[in-house]
Amino acid sequence: MELAYSLSDIGSVAKQLLTICGDKRIFAFEAEMGAGKTTLIAEMVKCLGVDQMPSSPTFSIINEYSTVAGDAVFHMDWYRLKDAEEAIHAGVEDCLFSGNYCFVEWPERASSLLPSSTLMIQIIVTGMESRKLTFNV
Repeated sequence: MELAYSLSDIGSVAKQLLTICGDKRIFAFEAEMGAGKTTLIAEMVKCLGVDQMPSSPTFSIINEYSTVAGDAVFHMDWYRLKDAEEAIHAGVEDCLFSGNYCFVEWPERASSLLPSSTLMIQIIVTGMESRKLTFNV
């Protein structure tokens, strides 16, 4: 499936992606640096009812947010990880198998840890202000 969008429409694309994906809880985003992974994830997290401002977990590896209903939402950035073992020590498996929403940037750093139910999403830069998402539901 493909979704094309402009950066000014990112909020509606985030809602649409969550709707299309139904009961999926783990989303892994593959894209070049600067493609907008964190920006799209921040919008998706807001759509789930997180009222704090999401930020990139590049240095912390995992950011945990709470929705207004009290549910946990995890945002992980695996860019700085060396391998799957380091990811395990950071606690990513606890997040991935918690049943909560998980959003993963740079999943290729420890892809062997991702459950088979993970929705892999590729963000392709198509212009200065435009992107295309490709994924299989």
